Amino acid sequence: MEGMKSQVHRRAFLSIRHLLALAGYEDKHLFYDQFGKPHLVDGNHISITHSHEFTGIIVSKTHEVGIDIEKQREKILRIAHKFTPVEEYRTIANTSALIQKLTIVWGAKESLYKIYAQPGLSFYKHIDVNDFSMDSAQTTAEINYKGAISLYEVFFLEFEGFTCTYALRFT
Repeated sequence: MEGMKSQVHRRAFLSIRHLLALAGYEDKHLFYDQFGKPHLVDGNHISITHSHEFTGIIVSKTHEVGIDIEKQREKILRIAHKFTPVEEYRTIANTSALIQKLTIVWGAKESLYKIYAQPGLSFYKHIDVNDFSMDSAQTTAEINYKGAISLYEVFFLEFEGFTCTYALRFT
């Protein structure tokens, strides 16, 4: 932690350690593989996220999991073409509703990427998030990469201008 110059990174580091402790883990129980994916020594699945002042972890004994927190902001409108076919969202007339939906799609793809953790995986080409209604707070998704297809459940919630998405791989 001493090597971290940013106050935000220090807070995120400490917050993640606090969440690990709440889940019954110590720092020594956490390690990262060659792709940067976190693992727990007991074999449980874990994913970690932080965005601005929020952090989160998700742990599962039975499912591979991914989690992401994103701030809802207009920047998503400028980068959407890089991760999803934007023409699919042309019917959403309200800019704030479009930002909400695109932030969920981005977060879902981030969550899925954290589960899959393979170099060369493209958000645009390989990860497909099925359409959803905002009221449902969930959807499904698939990754089609190198001839292998894997299916996922995706859940989302919004708070204080942020979106949290988390995904579970179907078994």
